[in-house]
Amino acid sequence: MNENKKPKVSVFIATSLDSFISRKDGSIDWLMKFNETVPVGEDCGYKEFMSSIDLIVMGRNTFEQVLTFGEWPYKEKNLVVLSSKLKLVPEHLKNIVTIEFEEPKNLLVKLSSHGYQNIYVDGGVTIQNFLNEGLIDEITITTIPVILREGKPLFGNLNKDINLELIKSRSYPFNVVQTKYKII
Repeated sequence: MNENKKPKVSVFIATSLDSFISRKDGSIDWLMKFNETVPVGEDCGYKEFMSSIDLIVMGRNTFEQVLTFGEWPYKEKNLVVLSSKLKLVPEHLKNIVTIEFEEPKNLLVKLSSHGYQNIYVDGGVTIQNFLNEGLIDEITITTIPVILREGKPLFGNLNKDINLELIKSRSYPFNVVQTKYKII
Protein backbone atom coordinates (compact mmCIF):
# COMPACT_ATOMS: atom_id res chain seq x y z
CA MET A 1 0.00 0.00 0.00
CA ASN A 2 1.34 3.39 -0.91
CA GLU A 3 1.69 5.17 2.45
CA ASN A 4 0.60 8.48 0.88
CA LYS A 5 -2.73 6.92 -0.13
CA LYS A 6 -3.43 5.03 3.11
CA PRO A 7 -6.71 6.20 4.58
CA LYS A 8 -6.76 7.51 8.12
CA VAL A 9 -8.13 4.70 10.28
CA SER A 10 -9.74 5.55 13.61
CA VAL A 11 -11.45 3.77 16.49
CA PHE A 12 -14.12 5.38 18.68
CA ILE A 13 -15.28 3.00 21.37
CA ALA A 14 -16.56 2.69 24.93
CA THR A 15 -15.11 0.26 27.45
CA SER A 16 -15.72 -0.63 31.05
CA LEU A 17 -13.09 0.57 33.53
CA ASP A 18 -11.48 -2.87 33.25
CA SER A 19 -11.30 -2.53 29.43
CA PHE A 20 -14.12 -4.82 28.36
CA ILE A 21 -16.27 -3.88 25.36
CA SER A 22 -19.01 -6.39 26.12
CA ARG A 23 -19.91 -9.24 28.41
CA LYS A 24 -18.70 -12.73 27.44
CA ASP A 25 -22.02 -13.36 25.68
CA GLY A 26 -21.67 -10.13 23.68
CA SER A 27 -24.21 -8.20 25.72
CA ILE A 28 -23.69 -4.46 26.14
CA ASP A 29 -26.52 -4.09 28.65
CA TRP A 30 -24.16 -2.28 31.04
CA LEU A 31 -23.44 0.35 28.36
CA MET A 32 -27.09 0.78 27.42
CA LYS A 33 -27.98 1.17 31.10
CA PHE A 34 -25.28 3.79 31.54
CA ASN A 35 -26.39 5.65 28.39
CA GLU A 36 -29.76 6.20 30.06
CA THR A 37 -27.99 8.38 32.67
CA VAL A 38 -26.20 10.60 30.15
CA PRO A 39 -27.73 14.07 29.75
CA VAL A 40 -30.03 14.43 26.72
CA GLY A 41 -28.09 15.69 23.71
CA GLU A 42 -24.68 14.67 25.03
CA ASP A 43 -22.82 12.23 22.78
CA CYS A 44 -19.21 12.66 23.97
CA GLY A 45 -18.13 13.87 20.53
CA TYR A 46 -19.57 10.97 18.56
CA LYS A 47 -21.53 13.08 16.02
CA GLU A 48 -18.48 15.23 15.34
CA PHE A 49 -16.34 12.11 14.91
CA MET A 50 -18.89 10.51 12.56
CA SER A 51 -19.09 13.66 10.45
CA SER A 52 -15.40 13.14 9.58
CA ILE A 53 -15.86 9.49 8.54
CA ASP A 54 -16.25 8.27 4.93
CA LEU A 55 -16.78 4.58 5.70
CA ILE A 56 -17.25 2.18 8.59
CA VAL A 57 -15.60 -1.25 8.81
CA MET A 58 -16.87 -3.69 11.43
CA GLY A 59 -16.94 -7.36 12.20
CA ARG A 60 -19.98 -9.60 11.87
CA ASN A 61 -20.69 -9.82 15.60
CA THR A 62 -20.75 -6.04 15.95
CA PHE A 63 -22.91 -5.71 12.84
CA GLU A 64 -25.40 -8.23 14.20
CA GLN A 65 -25.45 -6.36 17.53
CA VAL A 66 -26.14 -3.05 15.74
CA LEU A 67 -29.02 -4.64 13.84
CA THR A 68 -30.77 -5.20 17.21
CA PHE A 69 -30.77 -1.46 17.99
CA GLY A 70 -33.91 -0.83 15.95
CA GLU A 71 -33.30 2.27 13.85
CA TRP A 72 -30.10 2.06 11.79
CA PRO A 73 -27.68 4.40 13.63
CA TYR A 74 -25.30 5.21 10.77
CA LYS A 75 -27.80 6.88 8.43
CA GLU A 76 -26.40 6.72 4.88
CA LYS A 77 -22.75 6.00 5.75
CA ASN A 78 -21.28 3.17 3.73
CA LEU A 79 -20.33 0.18 5.85
CA VAL A 80 -18.20 -2.90 5.22
CA VAL A 81 -18.84 -6.01 7.33
CA LEU A 82 -15.84 -8.32 7.60
CA SER A 83 -17.14 -11.87 7.66
CA SER A 84 -16.63 -15.30 6.17
CA LYS A 85 -20.00 -16.47 7.52
CA LEU A 86 -22.43 -13.64 6.75
CA LYS A 87 -23.84 -14.02 3.26
CA LEU A 88 -26.84 -11.67 3.11
CA VAL A 89 -27.39 -8.06 4.04
CA PRO A 90 -30.88 -6.98 5.15
CA GLU A 91 -32.81 -5.60 2.18
CA HIS A 92 -33.10 -2.07 3.59
CA LEU A 93 -29.29 -1.81 3.93
CA LYS A 94 -28.18 -3.33 0.59
CA ASN A 95 -27.33 0.06 -0.92
CA ILE A 96 -24.91 0.98 1.91
CA VAL A 97 -23.63 -2.29 3.44
CA THR A 98 -21.26 -4.74 1.76
CA ILE A 99 -19.66 -7.93 3.01
CA GLU A 100 -15.92 -8.54 2.57
CA PHE A 101 -13.59 -11.29 3.65
CA GLU A 102 -10.12 -9.82 3.28
CA GLU A 103 -7.10 -9.17 5.44
CA PRO A 104 -7.15 -5.61 6.79
CA LYS A 105 -4.17 -4.42 4.74
CA ASN A 106 -5.67 -5.69 1.47
CA LEU A 107 -9.04 -4.21 2.39
CA LEU A 108 -7.48 -0.77 2.98
CA VAL A 109 -5.79 -0.90 -0.43
CA LYS A 110 -9.16 -1.67 -2.01
CA LEU A 111 -10.98 1.03 -0.03
CA SER A 112 -8.29 3.59 -0.80
CA SER A 113 -8.64 2.85 -4.52
CA HIS A 114 -12.35 3.69 -4.13
CA GLY A 115 -11.45 7.08 -2.65
CA TYR A 116 -12.15 6.45 1.03
CA GLN A 117 -9.89 8.61 3.21
CA ASN A 118 -11.34 8.41 6.75
CA ILE A 119 -12.36 5.00 8.04
CA TYR A 120 -13.94 4.07 11.36
CA VAL A 121 -13.13 0.54 12.56
CA ASP A 122 -15.45 -1.05 15.11
CA GLY A 123 -15.71 -4.42 16.82
CA GLY A 124 -13.23 -6.11 19.15
CA VAL A 125 -11.64 -8.70 16.86
CA THR A 126 -11.67 -6.32 13.90
CA ILE A 127 -9.93 -3.60 15.93
CA GLN A 128 -7.38 -6.15 17.20
CA ASN A 129 -6.67 -7.36 13.64
CA PHE A 130 -6.13 -3.80 12.38
CA LEU A 131 -3.91 -3.02 15.37
CA ASN A 132 -1.87 -6.18 14.81
CA GLU A 133 -1.16 -5.04 11.26
CA GLY A 134 -0.27 -1.50 12.36
CA LEU A 135 -3.20 0.05 10.50
CA ILE A 136 -4.93 2.09 13.21
CA ASP A 137 -3.92 5.77 13.35
CA GLU A 138 -6.04 7.04 16.25
CA ILE A 139 -8.11 5.51 19.01
CA THR A 140 -10.65 7.28 21.20
CA ILE A 141 -11.74 5.37 24.28
CA THR A 142 -14.64 6.48 26.44
CA THR A 143 -14.30 4.76 29.81
CA ILE A 144 -17.59 3.96 31.50
CA PRO A 145 -17.44 3.81 35.32
CA VAL A 146 -18.30 0.14 35.75
CA ILE A 147 -16.12 -2.88 36.49
CA LEU A 148 -17.46 -5.94 34.71
CA ARG A 149 -14.87 -8.45 36.04
CA GLU A 150 -15.06 -10.47 32.84
CA GLY A 151 -16.08 -10.07 29.24
CA LYS A 152 -14.61 -9.46 25.81
CA PRO A 153 -11.53 -7.26 26.11
CA LEU A 154 -10.79 -4.45 23.71
CA PHE A 155 -7.13 -5.44 23.43
CA GLY A 156 -7.41 -9.22 23.82
CA ASN A 157 -5.30 -10.76 21.06
CA LEU A 158 -2.54 -8.34 20.21
CA ASN A 159 0.70 -9.80 18.89
CA LYS A 160 2.98 -6.94 19.98
CA ASP A 161 3.25 -3.92 22.22
CA ILE A 162 1.64 -0.81 20.81
CA ASN A 163 2.92 2.60 21.82
CA LEU A 164 0.53 5.51 22.02
CA GLU A 165 0.78 9.26 22.29
CA LEU A 166 -1.96 11.10 24.18
CA ILE A 167 -3.74 13.63 21.98
CA LYS A 168 -6.28 14.72 24.57
CA SER A 169 -8.17 13.60 27.62
CA ARG A 170 -11.48 14.91 28.86
CA SER A 171 -13.64 14.15 31.84
CA TYR A 172 -17.39 14.59 31.73
CA PRO A 173 -19.56 15.59 34.72
CA PHE A 174 -21.41 12.25 34.52
CA ASN A 175 -18.31 10.25 35.59
CA VAL A 176 -16.93 9.42 32.15
CA VAL A 177 -13.36 9.91 30.99
CA GLN A 178 -12.52 9.99 27.31
CA THR A 179 -8.97 9.65 26.01
CA LYS A 180 -7.79 10.05 22.44
CA TYR A 181 -4.47 8.58 21.37
CA LYS A 182 -2.32 8.61 18.28
CA ILE A 183 -0.73 5.24 17.51
CA ILE A 184 3.02 5.70 17.25
